[in-house]
Amino acid sequence: MANGVWIVAEQRDGVLRKISFEIASAARKLADELGQEVCAVLCGSGIAGIAGQLGKYGVDKVFVADDPALEPYTTDAHAAAVAKIVKEKDPAILLLGASTQGRDLSARLVGKLATGMGTDCVEAKIVDGKLLLKRPMYAGKCFGEVMISSFPQMGTLRPNVFPAVENPKAGEAVNFDPALDAGKLCTRVLEVQKDASGKVDLTEASVIVSGGRGMKGPENYALIEELAAVLGATVGASRAAVDAGWRPQTDQVGQTGKIVSPNLYIACGISGAIQHLAGMSSSKVIVAINKDAEAPIFARADYGIVDDLFKVVPELTSECKKLLG
Repeated sequence: MANGVWIVAEQRDGVLRKISFEIASAARKLADELGQEVCAVLCGSGIAGIAGQLGKYGVDKVFVADDPALEPYTTDAHAAAVAKIVKEKDPAILLLGASTQGRDLSARLVGKLATGMGTDCVEAKIVDGKLLLKRPMYAGKCFGEVMISSFPQMGTLRPNVFPAVENPKAGEAVNFDPALDAGKLCTRVLEVQKDASGKVDLTEASVIVSGGRGMKGPENYALIEELAAVLGATVGASRAAVDAGWRPQTDQVGQTGKIVSPNLYIACGISGAIQHLAGMSSSKVIVAINKDAEAPIFARADYGIVDDLFKVVPELTSECKKLLG
């Protein structure tokens, strides 16, 4: 019989991602309601030493697949490893982060495990002993509730929505053999190009300052980069700005870019197309700066400034410098 709440933890270069602690905390809450344990699956190479960190956030046991074929990440290798241990242990619930890697991996896993899945969820709870997931639908215009009838009940949880709460458990590491067949691994990483800026990824950032078409050109992003530096924020962009070549695609926020949920989102010169709103509407506080009072983004903003961003942003930066020392 299916039993236990499981997560798939993410690591990069031997460091656990923030989303891993968030989904571990969410899993702990669900497991406590069911009276079950929380287990994690951790894949990579040379990663046995970091497994215990998950215990700090409520994980009872960590199943570790330590194999050179699992580093760097590839979909087929990781999916094979995770599917093997999940089929053996038969958990009731399996959660992943709705990150770039989590979305990629979960899509393959749901097929291998022949089950159903709720994606990009912002709420997870137990109802009548089953997992009930809440997710945005139709570009964030409404929310749908999803309950999976098959096992494991799978879901991906949106980053920065579920708080990482310390709840120390054993975090016992148990090694398992992923039994990877090199002949069946169809992908191979030839090169990894890393972002050398050192900035926090948009999906994990607590503060984001984004610019849109109203920035008028790539040279003007220096304005919001300065504000971002003062706030310790990450710079984002609308699709219009990315399509114009003003910012790299990795900066794009929106339905076709990155889904973000920061504590503070400052939108500069962004009108608020539904596709953009779908990517940032779950932000805790939204500040919009736009000279068009009819811009759709003001309907979602907690605070709105109707004025020229080239006047407002420098003043905002100056005041933030004073407040933050």
